[in-house]
Amino acid sequence: METFDQNNLKSLVKKFLVEQNCLKTYDHCISVGDYAYELGKNYLDEPDKARTAGYLHDISAIYPDDQRVDVAKKMGIDLYKEELELPMIIHQKISKEIALNEFNVTDQAILSAIECHTTLKEDYSDLDLVVFIADKIKWDQQGEPPYIEGLMVALDHSLEASAYYYIDYLLTHDIQVIHPWLNEAYVKLRKQLASV
Repeated sequence: METFDQNNLKSLVKKFLVEQNCLKTYDHCISVGDYAYELGKNYLDEPDKARTAGYLHDISAIYPDDQRVDVAKKMGIDLYKEELELPMIIHQKISKEIALNEFNVTDQAILSAIECHTTLKEDYSDLDLVVFIADKIKWDQQGEPPYIEGLMVALDHSLEASAYYYIDYLLTHDIQVIHPWLNEAYVKLRKQLASV
């Protein structure tokens, strides 16, 4: 099992982001990582993996939206047309590549959670769900997320209910593009929750 010294990782993430004038992103990443760890203690055998994924999930903030298509292509990342339309959502895939190549994260479960933290995906794990939900609870905007109350009520039921609530909220509130992974996760979650 791959383990990281969390304090060392925190300082490496800080150095990486602060050098690129992304202090606000650093604060968000640490907040998501720490919350993912606490949430993960209820659902995961190795909650440290959730913290690692959280600390690194937005590491790609060093690239502004208008550079992300080119950066992704240089990294050999396959892109959906929806990502070309809304380059912001490419950041999850770029963060995965940076975690792998700059931070030497090779644990596939951690890399998966980083790669789908914005959209989730059809073949999600509990770790993917924990990081996805932590990112929505500790969002990077001002104030409280507008969906937070319903999401927390759903979280009392299960990770799946919480993820489903959030995606359902997005789909009924003027979403710019519907990423294929998001749609696939939504369909799978709906089926899973219907069978409970």
